[in-house]
Amino acid sequence: MYKCSINIRLTTLRDEMNFINLQVMSTLFSYQPDKSDFRALARCISLVENAAEGYETFLRQLPSSSLQNIIGITGPPGAGKSTLTDALIGELTASGNSVAVLCIDPSSPFHLGALLGDRIRMSSWYSHPNVYIRSLASRGSMGGLHPRIIEVTEVLKAAGFDWIIIETVGVGQSEIEIAGLADITTVVLVPESGDEIQTMKAGLMEIADVFVVNKSDRPGADAFVSNLRLMLAPAFSEKEREIPIVKTNAASKEGVSALKDILIHMEHQVNKDRKAALMAEKAYQLIRNKRMEDLDKNDLKDSILRETGAFNLFQFIQKWV
Repeated sequence: MYKCSINIRLTTLRDEMNFINLQVMSTLFSYQPDKSDFRALARCISLVENAAEGYETFLRQLPSSSLQNIIGITGPPGAGKSTLTDALIGELTASGNSVAVLCIDPSSPFHLGALLGDRIRMSSWYSHPNVYIRSLASRGSMGGLHPRIIEVTEVLKAAGFDWIIIETVGVGQSEIEIAGLADITTVVLVPESGDEIQTMKAGLMEIADVFVVNKSDRPGADAFVSNLRLMLAPAFSEKEREIPIVKTNAASKEGVSALKDILIHMEHQVNKDRKAALMAEKAYQLIRNKRMEDLDKNDLKDSILRETGAFNLFQFIQKWV
């Protein structure tokens, strides 16, 4: 008898929570994102992030923005991306700018949420009225970015932030995908990055707008910068301008002001062809995600387990195409 009454009570509570959630979604999805209302903005992003019912209608109603203010920061693990982001926030807010930061953290293997490692280095900005920091889990996304990073970024643009900084998990496919998202792609390296440069130089030369050699107080920094310039030399003839290389030491804020000045200058340098390419990349990813949303990896796995005899991958996928 007690178990039955508990189950009825739990069902009632669940129905009440669902009703409250529908009311919350209805309220938030009629809300115009505002950089001064962090709490409502955070809940709105959560509903978009989790694809709550009605989120696509909400996104279609967002006002368009012509600002070229999205900075993508990528680079190998240990390059000091989070420390550099922290220092860059200080430079931008000192000029009266509002800044939103999206930290793409690795996913927890247990609950698939963000591990929040990047935010530890930005704790001094938690209560700043002009700084909004949000951690997003990569959730196993191929490119090291959140599956709905484009949608979340557009919400922040509509909120009116002067600058939006996106920090990726690390280098790999992510430096290519961040180029399709950011207006200005900043690649952070350290003097010891010689081996990483060899493995990722093709992608870097194609997508990098700015190179930052961080921890430049270490031995060999000047030689590394010279070698990087030599490596990039063939790319200069194919580009309208030379790719800036900035030496910084984010821990002591050295060189960060020069980086900020370059970013502000580049904000006004994005040409129409580059902008169209960025929009095309975003549109492609959104269309791809929409067409793939009916596919579930667990369904594929269960179907594979039910296969008998010799398994042919190409015959298998033909059933799903």
